Amino acid sequence: MFDTLQDRLAATFKNLRGKGRLTDADVDATAREIRIALLEADVNLSVVKEFVNAVKVKARNAEVSQALNPSQQIVKIVNEELTEILGGQTRNVRFSKQPPTVIMLAGLQGAGKTTLAGKLATWLKREGHTPLLVAADLQRPNAVKQLQVVGERAGVHVYAPQPGNGIGDPVQVARDSITEAERKLYDVVVVDTAGRLGIDAEMMQQAADIRAAVQPDEVLFVVDAMIGQDAVNTANAFQEGVGFDGVVLTKLDGDARGGAALSIRKVTGKPIMFASNGEKLEDFDVFHPDRMASRILGMGDVLTLIEQAERTFDAEQSAKAAAKLASSKGGKEFGLQDFLEQMKAVRKMGPLSKVFGMLPGMGQLKDQLENIDEKEIDRVEAIILSMTPSERADVTILNGSRRSRIAKGSGVTVSEVNNLVNRFVEARKMMASMAGGAMGGMPGMPGMPGAPRPGKQQAKKQKKKGTKVSGNPAKRTAEPTAEVGEAPAASPFGAGALDGADLERTMKDFQLSPELQKMLGQQQRRP
Repeated sequence: MFDTLQDRLAATFKNLRGKGRLTDADVDATAREIRIALLEADVNLSVVKEFVNAVKVKARNAEVSQALNPSQQIVKIVNEELTEILGGQTRNVRFSKQPPTVIMLAGLQGAGKTTLAGKLATWLKREGHTPLLVAADLQRPNAVKQLQVVGERAGVHVYAPQPGNGIGDPVQVARDSITEAERKLYDVVVVDTAGRLGIDAEMMQQAADIRAAVQPDEVLFVVDAMIGQDAVNTANAFQEGVGFDGVVLTKLDGDARGGAALSIRKVTGKPIMFASNGEKLEDFDVFHPDRMASRILGMGDVLTLIEQAERTFDAEQSAKAAAKLASSKGGKEFGLQDFLEQMKAVRKMGPLSKVFGMLPGMGQLKDQLENIDEKEIDRVEAIILSMTPSERADVTILNGSRRSRIAKGSGVTVSEVNNLVNRFVEARKMMASMAGGAMGGMPGMPGMPGAPRPGKQQAKKQKKKGTKVSGNPAKRTAEPTAEVGEAPAASPFGAGALDGADLERTMKDFQLSPELQKMLGQQQRRP
């Protein structure tokens, strides 16, 4: 959603590189570019003015640190101001001291409230609560049925005493749900109300009546982040008619310009509490202003990546994989079966482009990330599953006939099998040196699609090395195209593998945080 804004800001900061200090002209030019970038992102005009003025004041008054160049200084200032605009501090749900805690969802028609109710219930379950969903949207056709389906997928109970489709009193349903929750010991009640228009006085009054009947601890206004400035206008109208305590942004994975996310908190004065960025029930989490600002500036979101990894990876399994990589045998105990298990865990975190996009510096590789084909991962899995357990444990036994059998069993060519094995062995060597050296690594990443292509010099080296090729076409088809451990010139993923020296130099520029290294059972060697 923030790709255009991210690109414009990156280009602005790039113009400051190489300068020894910031002049007033540099500050004015940078502020002008930032203003244009924010306006193009559909940010509210008053918010843009306030933001740009704050950046200019800080840029002119800040003492230039010897450790920062002008570009870094401006990035730091913009990051601070973005965090402030987005809310500054993370706002958590206020749970009632006397259960049940009542959360009322309200918003425009089509904002995704019913689906979001299921996502919120899933998050509450993950946090150790027992939520009850309440079907108080009795106007929209099949709204009650939809909530029941969503609740079944989320594994939570749904209170739906009325059939809906225009039949029933939503205020009475909401009031009775509190009694139901107290009787069956649910500690959180999530009330899904009917969608409304900002000018619909009757529906606005119904929302006000439901609020008066259940006295909710939190009223969350659900906003479609893709509708731009109209989201701010309707939020103001709803605030005047009913009132709300926090905002939930949906469809953050869309391709709109994202101005609503940067405007709504500043204009309404209400914090953004949650964000939904996908279609799955798990694609929902607490909104962290500092992390979102970091993403917008292309600095990644390692903390969110760590949290997702903690929920997805089996700590014991990851520790065993890390131990194999760090063993005295140079990581050879780490086989393709271990790699497959770790790759499955990574995929559970979401699309690879989304996972890699949380790493610092990946904003410059957006085109490559977008071109990652998830189907290639399925082909890799098919190749590995076509191997016997002994072949997965020790790839050195894979001769020409075995590779031919594996290729037929997985529906790929022998060349693709060769490329996977070669890339895995080369990457395993690098991961083993990282596990026992000064750099941290993540089990499951060897041979992942999306690796950069080899440079011209590396390609020349590989060409000079060469591999003897049989003159018999049948033998040439069956035999390996490269020796085990030698990086091929191409791969089924459309990318080659870096050689050891190049990959080590690349990885030195990126250090995983101590928390992530600790989580994966790897210790970072102090220099």
